[in-house]
Amino acid sequence: MASVGSVARMKLGSQGLKVSSQGLGCMGMSFAYGTPKPEEDMIAVIHHAINNGITFLDTADMYGPHTNEILLGKALKGMRDKVELATKFANVLVDGKFEVRGDPAYVRAACEASLKRLQLDYIDLYYQHRIDTRVPIEVTMGELKKLVEEGKIKYIGLSEASASTIRRAHAVHPITAVQLEWSLWSRDVEEDIIPTCRELGIGIVAYSPLGRGFLSYGPKLFENFTDNDRRKDFPRFQPENLEHNKKIFEQVNEMATKKGCSPGQLALAWVHHQGSDVCPIPGTTKIENLNQNIGALSVKLTPEEMDELESLASSVPVKGDRYPPTVKTWKDSETPDLSTWKGE
Repeated sequence: MASVGSVARMKLGSQGLKVSSQGLGCMGMSFAYGTPKPEEDMIAVIHHAINNGITFLDTADMYGPHTNEILLGKALKGMRDKVELATKFANVLVDGKFEVRGDPAYVRAACEASLKRLQLDYIDLYYQHRIDTRVPIEVTMGELKKLVEEGKIKYIGLSEASASTIRRAHAVHPITAVQLEWSLWSRDVEEDIIPTCRELGIGIVAYSPLGRGFLSYGPKLFENFTDNDRRKDFPRFQPENLEHNKKIFEQVNEMATKKGCSPGQLALAWVHHQGSDVCPIPGTTKIENLNQNIGALSVKLTPEEMDELESLASSVPVKGDRYPPTVKTWKDSETPDLSTWKGE
């Protein structure tokens, strides 16, 4: 088992933002993965992360909704200068369902509300969480640019955006980072989106680098899902796909055993080895797991081992989409042409 080591700093994108080379995704503390965890326990995890060099913290207004930002606000009292805080907007809860909004009035209102919940004067990295296909990205970016000029946000990011949307947004104001799902079992961003980010000097933030826990625990993860764990609805965890997908975990686990690390550490190390412009943000609610994730930074993979992992991933392609069909992703994130915009 790789031990906890030091966490280096990295440049995220080309606009000046520096973060820890691994971040902490905070969603599961309050949202989506079962019952929200006790606040005091999660504050302890966040403090442990910061004290061990994990200073890039990721949240969103939809996590809860709102409760995860409130948690971060409490946890960061007296520690603001030690962290780089990222949050997101665009998902609005309407009649029990999330809708996507990117209109300027909402962008500003969402930012103000997040600042209040976080108890901060500014947000380091502010992402559009999903793309509003009714609003040209140039219009949304125009308002985000104003927020940068006002000092309310330092850097702009996009999440789950297509390559063409990224290009259009970047032309209005430089994008610092694009957040996307990237792991051994989520590789579709490599064809177009990753090259676009690198061409434009945009940092890459990899969420769910452990396959929502599957690459750490395999099928037994599914056995522990509670009734309110949203992963139960994800296609990859359905019984008809799980039997096939467990082969991926088994091969990762076998290789990790030979390597002397955990399967999760091996999977996370693979993401780290994708390039110095990539920052994975694995989430956890346990200090023990956080220590394991930090330990992944000490797992060095040879070219031969990277080839072996590539062969593994291609020989056992994952079955099932990343999200249920009701969730927007970059594949349906194209925005309308600015010339057709009927808004303000």
